[in-house]
Amino acid sequence: MFNFDLPKELIAQHPLKEREKAKLMIVYKERGEIKEDIFENIGNYLDNNYVIVLNNTKVIPARIFAKKETGGELEIFLLKNLDDSKWQVLIKGKIKINSRFYKDDLEGEIIEKTQDSYIVKFNKNKQEIKKYGEVPLPPYIKRKPTEEDKIYYQTVYAQKEGSIAAPTAGLHFTENLIENLKNKGIEFYYITLHIGWPSIKILKEEKENIGEEYLEISEETAVKLNDIKNKGKKIIAVGTSTTRALETACENQKIRPYNGYTNLFIKPGYRFKFIDGLITNFHLPNSTHLMLVCAFAGIEIIEKAYKIAIDKKYRFYSYGDSMLII
Repeated sequence: MFNFDLPKELIAQHPLKEREKAKLMIVYKERGEIKEDIFENIGNYLDNNYVIVLNNTKVIPARIFAKKETGGELEIFLLKNLDDSKWQVLIKGKIKINSRFYKDDLEGEIIEKTQDSYIVKFNKNKQEIKKYGEVPLPPYIKRKPTEEDKIYYQTVYAQKEGSIAAPTAGLHFTENLIENLKNKGIEFYYITLHIGWPSIKILKEEKENIGEEYLEISEETAVKLNDIKNKGKKIIAVGTSTTRALETACENQKIRPYNGYTNLFIKPGYRFKFIDGLITNFHLPNSTHLMLVCAFAGIEIIEKAYKIAIDKKYRFYSYGDSMLII
């Protein structure tokens, strides 16, 4: 299941102007049933016994186009902030250790080469560097970012800067839809997981270590989620990032306050400890996201769902359509 053929024309290249009009596939994992609708009707499948948990991370302008001292072009992709001026980065283009590159008055020096990335020291701090970058659209979107991407490649509830990719399952929510669901008695809670290199990595071997991502769950949120769970309500995680955060922080069936990194790799065989449902998009072959979805719903039903999605020309990946698994 992890590797499948997807027609290129199904890879969404642009966002829907009306986020909530994305297609919605509803997968009932226990009884193996699949229904279809649109995202704005998601409330028809949830009631006040459900609680929705969202990842409020905010995407930073992580892609920087720069020039080497020799004048050659480089593409710098910020992966992880190490201190106020040092970053782990990917670099497209050839460059040597101790070399420098420039973008206007931004200067970077290559100080270390790791297995698949570089460590760079900039002459600007982590807040200043944002003005030099572009929206980090994923490589399967074959166009340059525009002003509309600054809006649509960001959830409407994004608050805490730190991600290099959007938590795409949340892109379908609007302020009005959230309000309508709240009026129905569905509660919303927020955690933070900054999406990094592990989430955009395609695994070459199933045994690979996917790496770390930073997450935060406040004591107040942990207490409320545990109380909700004790009352028998069901937790819907919006996105694989939210799932990874909640499952990391769960110990003895309770969420603990968390402030640190996770290297949790969820794949088939994993036993879920806290979430009861998942809202997600349609993912890349061999991606950690797809493995997590298969772990939660089961490989057989997800194969069936993806076949339907391809046959009915669903939009795939970041700007694509959605799935609710309950």
